Amino acid sequence: MIVVIQCKDQVGLVAGITGVLAKEQLNIVSLREHVDKIENRFFIRVHIEQEVNAEALEQKLKQILPPDAFIKVNPQPEKKVVVLVTKEYHCLADILIRNHFKTLGAQVQCVIGNYDTLQNISQRFDIPFYQVSHEGKDKQAFEDQIASLIDKYAPDYIVLAKFMRILSPGFVAKYSGHIINIHHSFLPAFVGASPYKQAFERGVKLIGATAHFVTNELDEGPIIAQQIIPVTHSHTSADMMKAGKEIETAVLAKALHLVLEDRVFVYKNKTVVFE
Repeated sequence: MIVVIQCKDQVGLVAGITGVLAKEQLNIVSLREHVDKIENRFFIRVHIEQEVNAEALEQKLKQILPPDAFIKVNPQPEKKVVVLVTKEYHCLADILIRNHFKTLGAQVQCVIGNYDTLQNISQRFDIPFYQVSHEGKDKQAFEDQIASLIDKYAPDYIVLAKFMRILSPGFVAKYSGHIINIHHSFLPAFVGASPYKQAFERGVKLIGATAHFVTNELDEGPIIAQQIIPVTHSHTSADMMKAGKEIETAVLAKALHLVLEDRVFVYKNKTVVFE
């Protein structure tokens, strides 16, 4: 069982929390905590060996924590995810393979694409695929169709596995804190079409990827995981694209692992990540 708590910092929080757990005869397997001194914010993740009534434990913890405390007691059920895609297969393929071999940490409920390009690979893994075309529709109608499918499965998280459509503020608000995106991130950054071609022409020496929670600020949400790799003058734009896809796959996989194990805390536009 996992207990995660976020609240205003004060003296005695760790002692109080562990005292409650000890009184309930709960054995702590691991404990990670962090204090953001600037924000005066306390974060803790506790892995407990046994399972008890989650709601009852939350109430007991509330009694010794500040009034603003966020408490989540997770009995470690396997979470559910819905994956949104366009045409690029690399991130989806990795997710489906991990799901098939039960190493994802969640169950993929379905895949939704605005093209049918990735329908075949989804069906090969016996995952339902729904095509919701954006063509000939306004954004509201397009997103309403997607939302109706998502709500049917009631997932814990929505994964944008190279879903190349900008989501509206209303859609983001509906699933706030539950949408995870992966995108390329170069040093320097390149926006718009053909980012790898731009990077090649600029002669960059590092390319990378960022996984983050989606907010209304495009690609500016709280960062979960990032990684960079070096490139040289000998790399063509095609080489950079191939390397970029590999790093995007790896970073998204890492981000999902962290989120699905309740290792990521969000406060304002930053994250605390207990790896």
